[in-house]
Amino acid sequence: MPHAYEFIDHTYDVVVVGAGGAGLRATFGMAEKGLKVACVTKVFPTRSHTVAAQGGIAAALGNVGEDDWRWHMYDTVKGSDWLGDQDAIEYMCREAIPAVIELEHYGVPFSRTPKGKIYQRAFGGMTTKFGEGTAQRTCAAADRTGHAILHALYQQALKHHAEFFVEYFAIDLMMDDKGNCIGVVALNLDDGTLHRFRGHQTVIATGGYGRVFASCTSAHICTGDGNAMVLRAGLPLQDMEFVQFHPTGLYGTGCLITEGARGEGGYLTNGKNERFMERYAPHAKDLASRDVVARAMTMEIREGRGCGNLKDHIYLHLEHLDPKIIEAQLPGIAEAARVFANVDVTRAPIPIVPTAHYSMGGIPANLHGEVIRPTPSDPDATVTGLMAIGEAACISVHGANRLGSNSLLDTIVFGRAAARRAAELVQPGTKHQDMPKDAGDFALARLDTFRNAKGSVSTSALRLDMQKTMQNYCAVFRTAESLSEGQKKMRALWAKRADLGITDRSLIWNSDLIETLELDNLLYQARATIDSAAARTESRGAHAREDFPKRDDENWLKHSTVRVDEKGDTQFSSRPVHLKPLTNDIEPIALKARIY
Repeated sequence: MPHAYEFIDHTYDVVVVGAGGAGLRATFGMAEKGLKVACVTKVFPTRSHTVAAQGGIAAALGNVGEDDWRWHMYDTVKGSDWLGDQDAIEYMCREAIPAVIELEHYGVPFSRTPKGKIYQRAFGGMTTKFGEGTAQRTCAAADRTGHAILHALYQQALKHHAEFFVEYFAIDLMMDDKGNCIGVVALNLDDGTLHRFRGHQTVIATGGYGRVFASCTSAHICTGDGNAMVLRAGLPLQDMEFVQFHPTGLYGTGCLITEGARGEGGYLTNGKNERFMERYAPHAKDLASRDVVARAMTMEIREGRGCGNLKDHIYLHLEHLDPKIIEAQLPGIAEAARVFANVDVTRAPIPIVPTAHYSMGGIPANLHGEVIRPTPSDPDATVTGLMAIGEAACISVHGANRLGSNSLLDTIVFGRAAARRAAELVQPGTKHQDMPKDAGDFALARLDTFRNAKGSVSTSALRLDMQKTMQNYCAVFRTAESLSEGQKKMRALWAKRADLGITDRSLIWNSDLIETLELDNLLYQARATIDSAAARTESRGAHAREDFPKRDDENWLKHSTVRVDEKGDTQFSSRPVHLKPLTNDIEPIALKARIY
């Protein structure tokens, strides 16, 4: 279709969208192998949300106590409530050890043991000997591990001459008439110019979509842009009903208080000053899996045993710890508590509440990072030219619930795997076919629609309504009644898209238009999440249905896939869970009750 815009065209071997941990690990890994790489990123790389990751990255190094990657694999499968793919989980836990040692060599300033080895702390759900003891497996750089990793990866990307397009907002994928991905359309937020990036592989590493909820640990940039682009390209997302609520979000702000605080010896109490976790997880207690702790806290609050005048939060205690431990291992937590809650953690407890934190679901991908487009005959069929990694992807190593410190591991291991796969698939300098005449027109039509929006509904009002709806009807506990009401409200909110009114139509940062494009991305994922939650009639991992309290392996031991069309309607199918490990010498981890 004719349009009034002009494109600036770029040609690369590979285009990476996103510069967090996964995007940067893929970017420099591909550049290292001689590929010409463009990294298109909405914010400056070291401002990507990986910078906020606090507690650490899991790897069975055994520096502080006995450990084995097989124990790590067992813990991850159990943590996933058996919805994780055991081949991908085996790969991640095996590769964790060399991947973290590589990070050390790249310059990540990990905290150290007295013997000079990488310091490791305990984290929820991480055990030794297949559940018998507590593992100290999480490699930490104090409580700023993501920050340390991100800076080291960015330096490596610069060293290997990767090209960055900073403050470029990806709008939509470019697909050819065969359903292959040929690149991405992006908007330069500095000057408003439009760009087409051609790549033999396009890698989606755009992170999560936590901003669909009213209370979340996510930055404002976490709008799941890549996931929404995939939906608009007619491809499915997977396991979107599984959203993790972190037990320890700072009350009133949602700021993350790392699980590492409990790993260092912190504990929870209710309004009666009771250490209540032993009632819900007799063995693991405060270091149970995140979904277990979040539900326990929510039940304490619902049953009138919360803290404060409103009895609507829980206390996290660190005041019993040696101040030197806090200063060395939790300095950022102490600062956040002081700044945002006026709490001195050496003298008083931190008020906390479960807060939306992570999406286990996302773009279905295999352990090489290749995006899956399932067909009836081949549930693992891939899309030519398209990859997904990090929180944007569902590989699926987290299944129904992610263990803490496996997220940074996911970004590094599969960013590394995607780089290796791209080097196998793409010869440096391979010529591109001629650009299709309509390449990018889909993105421009959508851009024009919102740029000319002159209705009566403001972007901010619609966004707040969406966030409140998701928070109230699709949070820690769910029922058919609450989800049905939430779906009804979400359908009404989707209809209001047509009545949006834009006042600042400029193609640069902080305009109404850019926020509206982000809101549109969030609405797609909100629909996918709440409809998927209503469809799955069981409780598994982070998906807790009060009307279906038990796990149902007979009917629901499968990945759910969902498509969302322009009308907001959802279509569902499923994929089998890979219950067989990657290598024949590893026994599958058999299904059993998930008890901590």
